[in-house]
Amino acid sequence: MSLTCQVQVVLNNISQEKAKTVKKALEPDNVNFPEGLSLYVENIDNKLVFNFESKKNMKHLIGTVDEVLEHIQVALKVIE
Repeated sequence: MSLTCQVQVVLNNISQEKAKTVKKALEPDNVNFPEGLSLYVENIDNKLVFNFESKKNMKHLIGTVDEVLEHIQVALKVIE
């Protein structure tokens, strides 16, 4: 049996400019993910949507979500 977990994090009411900046700031972190773990980021209207998926280790998923949220927070503070 295979377990797949998906987590979606949505930043609401974010300007297109801020969304692009945050997305670009995270690009270097969105490479060399552990096997079975993925992240897809998309702009939808005034939202920045982060889609995480893990097909193996849930600890890696939790750690990755936590790390990405920390990086988002730092990027948003730098922008302000």
